[in-house]
Amino acid sequence: MQQRLPSLRTVPLAFGHRGASAHAPENTLPAFGLALKLGANGLESDCWLTEDGVAVLDHDGVVRRKLRNIPFSSVTRGDLPGHVPALGDLFAEHGINFHLSLDIKDPAAAGAIGESVASSGFDPACLWLCSPALDVLENCARSVPGAHLVHSTRLSRLGTTLELHCARLVASGVDTVNLHHTEWSGGQAVLCHRFGLNAFGWDLQHEDPMTNALRMGLDGVFSDHVDMMVEVYVREVGKPLLPFTIP
Repeated sequence: MQQRLPSLRTVPLAFGHRGASAHAPENTLPAFGLALKLGANGLESDCWLTEDGVAVLDHDGVVRRKLRNIPFSSVTRGDLPGHVPALGDLFAEHGINFHLSLDIKDPAAAGAIGESVASSGFDPACLWLCSPALDVLENCARSVPGAHLVHSTRLSRLGTTLELHCARLVASGVDTVNLHHTEWSGGQAVLCHRFGLNAFGWDLQHEDPMTNALRMGLDGVFSDHVDMMVEVYVREVGKPLLPFTIP
């Protein structure tokens, strides 16, 4: 069993992946609401931009028309299926007292994200913008000042050591490394923390991996199974996720 190591965060983040997607249709307002009701202090989704400039939340970012996949960038907001929410809909329906991780699928969405955040009053310090591309993250920093920048990657794609990569991220203004949970070890988490970088792990769908992830000091975890995630979190971290806290 993993030895206990400290997190950088007083209250680590527990994100409902695509909402509580194990219990409700993913990336829908009911799924996001259920994740919060079950106790998650963060939500996760993928973000796209429609033809008319609206930031929307969906995994695939396409609509099926006459046996063809049409990208959201070629469809107006009003022509999307009713279950696909705009980012503004999320804030209007569920408020602004949670952390939000957005995987930037369309780099052009950064400006619209900034507009939705500003108009809703959502605190950019609770926004975590994720991409495997550093130039996309640099654009996000310009479009949404104060948001966290998250480099989502695989160790095999670094082309260098994790230590040198961490140094590069710090120089680029990125503050978080996001890896599949199987690629983390306690030593790697400690290394990231030495650079002041948050360590996030995703795809934690079972109790034992979730337990190990929290014991190795990961600062953010992602799961479809929010009920399991919250139960393990309270047991291992020793404190409730709520009330909500700003970093």
